[in-house]
Amino acid sequence: MDAFSILNQPVVSLKGIGGQSVTRLEKLDIRTIYDLLFHLPLRYEDRTRIQNISQLRAGESALVCARVISCSISHHGRRLLNCQVSDETGLLNLRFFHFTAKQHNSLTAGTLISCFGDIKEGYSGFEIIHPEYKIIQSAEQCITQDSLTAIYPLTEGLRQSTLRKASSQALELYNASSEELPDLLPKALLNHYNFPSLNNALNTLHTPEVGVSSNNLLGTNPALKRLAFEELIAHQLSQLQRKTSEKQWQAPKLIDQPEHSQQFFDALSFKLTQAQQRVIQEIAVDCAKNSPMLRLIQGDVGSGKTVVSAYAALLALSNQHQVAIMAPTELLAEQHRRNFSLWFKGFNTQIAYLTGQLKGKKRTRVLTDIADGTAGIIIGTHALFQDAVNFSRLGLIIIDEQHRFGVNQRMALRDKGQTKNSKPHQLIMTATPIPRTLAMLNYADLDISVIDELPPGRIPVITRAIPSDRRDEVIAKINAWVAQGHQAYWVCTLIEESEVLQCEAAEESAQYLSAALPNIRIGLVHGRMKAAEKEQVMLAFKQHELDLLVATTVIEVGVDVPNSSLMIIENPERLGLSQLHQLRGRVGRGTEDSYCLLMYKAPLSNTSRERLNILRETTDGFIIAEKDLELRGPGEMMGTKQTGQMQFKIANLERDENLLASVSKAAALIQKDHPENIQTLVNRWLGTTTKYAEV
Repeated sequence: MDAFSILNQPVVSLKGIGGQSVTRLEKLDIRTIYDLLFHLPLRYEDRTRIQNISQLRAGESALVCARVISCSISHHGRRLLNCQVSDETGLLNLRFFHFTAKQHNSLTAGTLISCFGDIKEGYSGFEIIHPEYKIIQSAEQCITQDSLTAIYPLTEGLRQSTLRKASSQALELYNASSEELPDLLPKALLNHYNFPSLNNALNTLHTPEVGVSSNNLLGTNPALKRLAFEELIAHQLSQLQRKTSEKQWQAPKLIDQPEHSQQFFDALSFKLTQAQQRVIQEIAVDCAKNSPMLRLIQGDVGSGKTVVSAYAALLALSNQHQVAIMAPTELLAEQHRRNFSLWFKGFNTQIAYLTGQLKGKKRTRVLTDIADGTAGIIIGTHALFQDAVNFSRLGLIIIDEQHRFGVNQRMALRDKGQTKNSKPHQLIMTATPIPRTLAMLNYADLDISVIDELPPGRIPVITRAIPSDRRDEVIAKINAWVAQGHQAYWVCTLIEESEVLQCEAAEESAQYLSAALPNIRIGLVHGRMKAAEKEQVMLAFKQHELDLLVATTVIEVGVDVPNSSLMIIENPERLGLSQLHQLRGRVGRGTEDSYCLLMYKAPLSNTSRERLNILRETTDGFIIAEKDLELRGPGEMMGTKQTGQMQFKIANLERDENLLASVSKAAALIQKDHPENIQTLVNRWLGTTTKYAEV
């Protein structure tokens, strides 16, 4: 039987894989032997050696042989079985939240056990929560394994042992076959980086050799790097494919009408920067073609991206086409409505506003105006791509803060404007400056414009870092600030990745500040409030009916209050530099000096201190983004957990950062010399997911 008939064999043909397992494996996109080979381990457990407790490190897993010192049940809040063990080099705590009386009775002082688990830093030293353990009579009975144990990504109901056995069988069948999987990377590339063949790399990662450490396999191992590099190249090629595919569609020609453009520019109360004019020209050239524009505008906070997008909207209107503007929050959508209403005041066009809050007859009327073409500019949130929304002649889509939308959501809006052979132009905006290497990887399917110049007159925000024990001084500063007629923000940062806790912290801060500042009007905005409530508070703040706004990071985008010129950010060490810079951009929008106080909790780590110093020293978002990349790594910076970002099987942007700069060159080489390999490469790593990133 040849390799490819084996590779296409369904997983149900393997021993131990029944109907339920097949269904669960399908959730992981595993249907064949081939799929199992490319379902690679996330990490490895090291059961090859017994480790001394004194050598343990937090964040790693370990096999320990030790004697029980004490074992007791704690009744403080939740019942907990605490077991302390020792191997004469140190003490280790074992904790069980779920346990039986039999367990408690068997773990008596002096009992020898072998235990395995993830090492954590506890209140009283290292601990393992719910370890695997076995009572033994002598250290020789502590069973070790010859090589590292692979840990695979799972889905609910699927056991690690089931997947491990299936992968082992798949590898045995493949290795026993006569043919090999094609190596789709050019030999010149493999030789240049000293990468092993595809087959050797797969065998190394599924069945590590004896003596190989987990640090090696998860770090600089050539097998890991080789597969990660191939996956990154596949993503790059996929995006380049989409770009080529999109350009083959037709799009309406949106030709600049000089009289309309002049009227638009003359009505502005400010002069455009050279950078804005350059990007406007790039948009005009794109839109004049009969293939869809796919352009991303990067611009620092306050660089004037929105007015550039308004010019693109003018092109659509001047050519009798509609434009849809989608924002991630009602706050931002409302701000766009105000700006566009002002800028298009002299034009005979109707602006429709559609959000989830619009109900009844008002909603019906707006939907009718969109469908019959009465509305030329349609501004809204996720509501824009709902089934009930039908456009008359959608020629342009503008998406603000695109990374906050899921890919399916962006595709749904694009599909609204698709006809038999035509798609609307797309303009995407982000206020998060992206380092060049990451932009090349994440947005290879887009043409990128950069607005790298701030409008004249923008006064840089003065940034200071102060310890939280000076809170009373900060509160006194707010009192004096408000007395001078100014407004201020107090930002509560994320706590333990929990929106609930974050909002509770904001509520507590608002109560505390209300007691400390009885004569100041204080408002509160957080993510768990209804959109209408948030809108009401924000409007009151904008109209200076409130002096101090206590908020979570929900105000990161979409708030423009020039009179607010003081911001206090609590625990800034919890946030990335780019997000802190985004928040800071909410002040400094007026004509007077503005301040951002970073109120940290001492003592700071060296890295945290360096990060806050960077923020104090520069207000250039692109410099900050590069520093953020250096300090936090690309994976965390790009927010790879977000819906719109790439999902990788084995590549890790932080670990594989040294490969990123070479990915574009390698993809270009394959396009030029081995175009026949492209589709197979893309299918190998992305499967059916490629359609989800067409926008």
